[in-house]
Amino acid sequence: AIRSDLGYDNSAAQLRALIKTGLLKLTDLRDNPDRFFEAHRLLAERAPRLGPGFWIRFTVHYNLCFGSVLAVGSDEQIRQLDDIQQNGLLGCFALTEKLAGVNSGMVVLTTADWDDKAQEFVLDSASEGAHKNWISQGLVADLACVVADLRVNGKSYGAHAFLVEFRKDGKVLPNIELGDMGEKTVGNDLDNAWIAFHKIRVPHRALLSRYAEVVPGNGGSYVSKAKGFTNMMMIGQRLFTGRVAVAQAALTFTRKLFESTRTFSDAKVVWGPQGNTRLTA
Repeated sequence: AIRSDLGYDNSAAQLRALIKTGLLKLTDLRDNPDRFFEAHRLLAERAPRLGPGFWIRFTVHYNLCFGSVLAVGSDEQIRQLDDIQQNGLLGCFALTEKLAGVNSGMVVLTTADWDDKAQEFVLDSASEGAHKNWISQGLVADLACVVADLRVNGKSYGAHAFLVEFRKDGKVLPNIELGDMGEKTVGNDLDNAWIAFHKIRVPHRALLSRYAEVVPGNGGSYVSKAKGFTNMMMIGQRLFTGRVAVAQAALTFTRKLFESTRTFSDAKVVWGPQGNTRLTA
């Protein structure tokens, strides 16, 4: 049974266990969307009792992080999702930055510079404003879908997504700095982090490359395979499916909350001028 009263480490462990069962596959958003949205609805039914934390953790993992891999990852990168699921690895979606405010995706200060000699990308948060902010599941994630400004030979090519390893043997990798955003009014079984990258190096394969790639050699060459849209537009699809899931969950949550409130009021005996009566009599 899912519990929300034992802290975010326990909540993360519950999601890991659920992922490993394969009840919902990381590819179901693409291959079986009805099942994807039904899973969100079923969790929303329990949210009045559990709070919103686990539902948010769930959709960040399945929709935002690995849904982005489905949207902009290559076929080979998508095939890796089976191993990620079998190992129960958790993902977060590192888009929002401190300075961006509501302009997430339009303002991306985190940079990813191509080092052609090493054939690596160098992720860096050059200022506090570039710190990723309010990243759900960020304190426990094993992997992160990081949105950064891709630069090759000093030229910016805009926001692109990278699947970045966060932990090895349970420990956060060097040059990744994490901080807790602090206690919230509700949903404290969900961790929210700020994240700073200090020139962390990630391999060439980290760039999700269905619509764009960097060809090594002679300093590196940027190749766009997108026709009539930007890479960020495809990443933004996950924000859309997320809003659909949130809207569906809000309706389900409201109905369940009404049902429980009505059940309470129907049973509640109160004093009245003509004798005791039930609250909703």
